[in-house]
Amino acid sequence: MKPYTLFISTLCLGTTVFGAPAKLKHRNSVSRTTPPSGCLSVGSSGTYSTISAALTALGSSTSSACIFVYSGTYAEQIKIDYAGSLIIYGETTDSGTYKDNTVTITNTISSEDAGSLDLSATVNIVSDNVSMYNINVVNGYGKGAQAVALVANADQLGFYGCQFSGYQDTLYAKAGTQYYSNCMIEGAVDYIFGDASAWFGECDIVSNGPGAITASSREEPTDTSWYAIDSCNIRAASGLDLDGEVYLGRPWRVLARVIYQNSDLGSLINAAGWTTMADGATPLYYEYDNTGDGSDTSDRLYETSITAGVTKTTVLGSGYGDWIDETY
Repeated sequence: MKPYTLFISTLCLGTTVFGAPAKLKHRNSVSRTTPPSGCLSVGSSGTYSTISAALTALGSSTSSACIFVYSGTYAEQIKIDYAGSLIIYGETTDSGTYKDNTVTITNTISSEDAGSLDLSATVNIVSDNVSMYNINVVNGYGKGAQAVALVANADQLGFYGCQFSGYQDTLYAKAGTQYYSNCMIEGAVDYIFGDASAWFGECDIVSNGPGAITASSREEPTDTSWYAIDSCNIRAASGLDLDGEVYLGRPWRVLARVIYQNSDLGSLINAAGWTTMADGATPLYYEYDNTGDGSDTSDRLYETSITAGVTKTTVLGSGYGDWIDETY
């Protein structure tokens, strides 16, 4: 991903959004402070001291498995490549929100130093049927280089009440079908990017610097992938004045496809809405039934008309109910 060059319109500058209230539904709000039955446990009160060690202990089994992580900060990079379905739970007193999370996985390596985007990731998921609850995933490298918090590179991945934090290229939704519910995703430059077909529902999407939020890499007409951002809050990080300095997206590849629907777009969103990246791009960029100071579409670049929002079936396929947690 290229560094970000800012094209600021002088239009549509409103009031900075500082910590707008989340639209979280707070479903499935239970206290989870001890391991569910059958789970491996990690942390000071657990069997394993690191998450990596617990993943190694799963071995080559194909059975359904779960890992419970006690409160703490885990300075490690983990790769999830497990043959069975896997759930990872973080300790929390309120599972329905990311705001009470007590488990953080963190590292600070850039893609340049690591050798690739994937190798810089704090968490790299390459196996299908993984779900993660109430975990914070951080790449703390900061400005100046691509540095990934999460690589999600598989089918039927679910993230519930999680936080993903970085600056450039935070969340690499790379491939497969993915579901993000009641999460927080934070960054500045292209911080949701890749070619997954991903649904982001009731999430806080938080810019901590000027840039573009999404960078879809869809490039073939037959590619069914979408980024669907539904019922989310799009806002600036608390204390930052980013009025008009953030774009909804730019096309990493020529047929990028993104929709923002039923969401609250703060004054950080530039009047043009979308900006340029790939040469010759003809992206499909949609907005439907949004509100907020940044939701006026009259001066949008690349805007494509749409008469209704998209559905989970469109984005995730008709069988999505078999693998997402609909209690969120």
